[in-house]
Amino acid sequence: MTFKCLKCSETFPNKNDLIKHKKSHFICQICNRTCSGVYSFDTHMRSHTGEKPFQCQVCEKSFSLSSNLTVHMTSHTGETPFQCEICDKRFALNARLKTHMKIHIGETPFHCEVCKKSFTQNAHLKRHMETHTREKTFECEICEKSFVRKDSLNAHTIIHTDDSPYKCEICSKCLPSNAALQQHVRKHSGETPFKCKLCTKSFSRSYSLKMHLKTHIGGKPFSCKVCGKCYAVKCSLERHIMLHNE
Repeated sequence: MTFKCLKCSETFPNKNDLIKHKKSHFICQICNRTCSGVYSFDTHMRSHTGEKPFQCQVCEKSFSLSSNLTVHMTSHTGETPFQCEICDKRFALNARLKTHMKIHIGETPFHCEVCKKSFTQNAHLKRHMETHTREKTFECEICEKSFVRKDSLNAHTIIHTDDSPYKCEICSKCLPSNAALQQHVRKHSGETPFKCKLCTKSFSRSYSLKMHLKTHIGGKPFSCKVCGKCYAVKCSLERHIMLHNE
């Protein structure tokens, strides 16, 4: 029994040899990448041609992958079927929920080789690396504080303007965003809207709740290399290490 390639009619004595041969038909002539089949080859070629055949029927925005269009459509429908069982935050995709769960379990697999800071996503690590590799060329003309990115400078500049839309009505402090303003106002009101479902504690910031939740799950994964003391949250370990450095 022989196995025949339907593309070039060449025959092979076993199926594995045929499978290896098929890949030779899907080698990119631009970058020499070998693809597993027609679908992956066509998808790869779009990275060279810039072709975006998948178009949104609502806003006409186009995408190179059908999966990207699916993600985009949730921005119109608002559908978020995947919910975090710990903090109730919802997501349009299961993959994004899985990424979010790393925050709760303390998993940060992407490490900066310069300062050893770690992140839950590679994209966050890449953005962080800019602080090491790029010069802070965007300087505030008022306080001379410098930034790597122009959008960061723009957000910062707002705090110097009297007509800022994010101004505290209690102390007149200007904040760079509405989220920052809401967080600041809670310092005056004492409001703690972020409540832990596993105990009675509540917090003024969602980040503080996320850090607190690690004390309920995953044990204490952050240990001191000097004395062996363990902590549930990385920032607590960092504060502890400073005691050894004093």
